[in-house]
Amino acid sequence: MPSSTARRLADATPATRDRYVDLLRVVSLAVVVLGHWTMAAVTADGVGNLLAVVPELQALTWALQVMPVFFFVGGFAHALAHRSRPGYADFLRARLRRLLRPTMVFVAVWGAAALAVQLAGADGELTGVALRLVAQPLWFIGIYLAMVALTPPLLRLHERWGWGAFAALAGAAVLVDAARFAAGVPYVEFLNFAFVWLAVHQLGFLRADGMIRRPALLAGAGLLGAVALVAYGPYPLSMVGMPGEKVSNMAPPTLALLCHGLWLVGAVELLRGPGARFAARARVWRAVVAANGIAMTAFLWHLTAMLGVYGALLAAGTRLPAPATAAWWAWLPLRLAAAAVLTVLLVAVFRRFEAPAPVPRAGGPAPLAALGVTLALLGVLGLSMTGFGGLLEGHAATLVAVRVTAPAAVAMALTGWLLVDRPGRRPR
Repeated sequence: MPSSTARRLADATPATRDRYVDLLRVVSLAVVVLGHWTMAAVTADGVGNLLAVVPELQALTWALQVMPVFFFVGGFAHALAHRSRPGYADFLRARLRRLLRPTMVFVAVWGAAALAVQLAGADGELTGVALRLVAQPLWFIGIYLAMVALTPPLLRLHERWGWGAFAALAGAAVLVDAARFAAGVPYVEFLNFAFVWLAVHQLGFLRADGMIRRPALLAGAGLLGAVALVAYGPYPLSMVGMPGEKVSNMAPPTLALLCHGLWLVGAVELLRGPGARFAARARVWRAVVAANGIAMTAFLWHLTAMLGVYGALLAAGTRLPAPATAAWWAWLPLRLAAAAVLTVLLVAVFRRFEAPAPVPRAGGPAPLAALGVTLALLGVLGLSMTGFGGLLEGHAATLVAVRVTAPAAVAMALTGWLLVDRPGRRPR
């Protein structure tokens, strides 16, 4: 977002706006981006994970796995947005336009690049890894789309039952893990993509209505629960996915990750006072406004930037140091800086697709809007599994218990976007 626009929007911010929530959104995404850049253990043979090379570092994920904070903030924002736009189709369109437009541009650009690479016969092993890796952040977009789509009914449950609605979702997550680990029920674990993340999202509703009054209790209960589950249960230490592990706390989410989310939400609520004062500073708030204006674009393209840096080094014949060696750590700040610069350049090219635009109250059938968001979320989730490689051959992967091909995922995502976006355009 241009600095002049950010300054104008920052100066026009009403005093009633909760600036701390906006600060949390920016910080959480920034931590995720830096985490991805740092964890990438790239060599000439492929892409590994630093946490697998140095298992002792997995404990850091208890502080740095902050995606629950982003979903918590999303719940807060969605509650306020739906109350200002109660119509289902209007609410979806208003919330999803700035999310789906940059996402569909990302899909189109990488899809075209993947086809060009394949037609040129340059789809080697490392290229295949890159085409698969850049699509992985799309899982987050899919989950977020589901949260937006389910906000109206879940908000009604919250308004009637308060903490009881959260408890129902958390209890469902407990039952799913019990069925998974105690009874060995196949595929049941995938239900926790909904129950765990929607429970965290529900905490945002509680925050919007001032119902999180004991954040220390929430943080303590969450931390003790996560410690007990990891120490005595089948849950791994890492709160992010690890290559080759039998059980992941992330994919699909587990009860341990839900406890982790509780402790993080409690922790950021404990910091609410000083955080709000910090966000109220004029320069800080202008930076937050500017960052929020490009946050989704930066998130979508940050792995592209990282792979661009490593690709340039390999193309130049640079001998990459072995991960976690002294030389690797010495070069890390330079690699992070290079990835940040390339991300800035990519944001400069693609940020206009995230620019806010008036969304008229066009009405429209709610079932059509629901179909559109369903197709979009299935499409981007499918792409996060298949990657962009093998578009011509129809490369397939398993999404929950269903085989989905890369071309079908692209088609669903684009069709869903058109169903959500086009009814909101003004008549010519």
